[in-house]
Amino acid sequence: MPLDGVHCSVLRDEVKIHVRAGDGGAGALHFRREKYVPRGGPDGGDGGRGGSVYVEADPGLNTLYRYVRQRHVAAENGGAGAGRNKHGKAGHDITLPVPVGTVVHDAGTGDVLADLDEPGARVMVARGGRGGLGNTHFATPTNQAPRIAEKGEPGEERWLLLELKLIADVGIVGLPNAGKSTLLAHISAARPKIADYPFTTLSPNLGVVSLDDERTVVVADLPGLIEGAHSGAGLGHEFLRHVERTSVFLHLLDGAAGSAAEVLRAFDTINDELELYQEGLSRRPMVVGLNKVDLPAARENVAAVCRALVRRGYHVYALSAVTGEGITPLLEDVWARLQEVRAECAARPREAPAIAVPPLEEVSIERVPSGFRVRSRRAERAVAMTDLDQPDGMPRLQELLRRFGVTRALAQAGIHPGDAVYIGDTTLTWGE
Repeated sequence: MPLDGVHCSVLRDEVKIHVRAGDGGAGALHFRREKYVPRGGPDGGDGGRGGSVYVEADPGLNTLYRYVRQRHVAAENGGAGAGRNKHGKAGHDITLPVPVGTVVHDAGTGDVLADLDEPGARVMVARGGRGGLGNTHFATPTNQAPRIAEKGEPGEERWLLLELKLIADVGIVGLPNAGKSTLLAHISAARPKIADYPFTTLSPNLGVVSLDDERTVVVADLPGLIEGAHSGAGLGHEFLRHVERTSVFLHLLDGAAGSAAEVLRAFDTINDELELYQEGLSRRPMVVGLNKVDLPAARENVAAVCRALVRRGYHVYALSAVTGEGITPLLEDVWARLQEVRAECAARPREAPAIAVPPLEEVSIERVPSGFRVRSRRAERAVAMTDLDQPDGMPRLQELLRRFGVTRALAQAGIHPGDAVYIGDTTLTWGE
């Protein structure tokens, strides 16, 4: 029956990293200086775009451990433009591989950027800066020798929170020492740590179970729950985040853990914790296994426990994860329930993803003790890409700020000559 297995002995299911895209290359300020060309015009080339940073789901990975050591990632900057209209080289993109099932959050805002739940799913997390324009682009009939070229746009940077939620067909749930790891070791090639004390499993273990040549199931043995786990008790959310993606639960009970009433209370404890963590989770398709029937104490509870749970509508199987008794019919039922879930998902109509249309940007002016703070993405980018040391730099920036509505907004806010204006990391002085 065993086919294959993966033991996540050092599973990292949450890690914080910093990503930075490459800056765009600077455009060139250059004029033709060729022999026999008496009226050489501007020929400054554009800068190259900076490299972007992507995160991609890789089915060959099962942990985020590599990012414990690699906390800072930066893409390549774009190359600078040059004379004779030579454009700078684009910076190389960087792709960060993560396990399938990784959720990418913006650590600063908490927003979910992507849920990479399929192999090859990919998301850009930091966009490379645009290359600056060379002075060729600024030539006009009235200004045939423009002495201005743009600097490259700074690349985006942010802190990311990568959260791994295992994707398995079946999740084995139950109180500590119910025998989940023993069962997984028996039905697959996974080799989790097994001992007779609580919380042996401190990280999820994955195993691939083969019922025959055509039918395989990915099973996750998940760390044991205790009462109060939904609020962080025991292994708490370290366990519960992984149950969200499983299609079917295999609820394993320790049949020798006291009387039949105590075994049933253990069953209710787990279901309550599932429901408290996420509404509807306890109502997901569930097959119940009453384990350790190789022990007399468990054998005595079989009839009463099975009768009580069958009355509630559950399919219950007496088994021994040690001897293998009762495991085959249990897995056949699990397979049948899994097929029902898959058929239901396939029949469910898929809605086309909504396309978000960003609203027109509004300029925000904030009065600060020493002047005025301008908040505008376009204005901040214009300032960052303008070289104010060039002769035509300030006139062009003033024109862009007027075009973006910044000049009018500042006048309405009551700005006076000599007041400081803060745009991004740059400080300007309001003139006459």
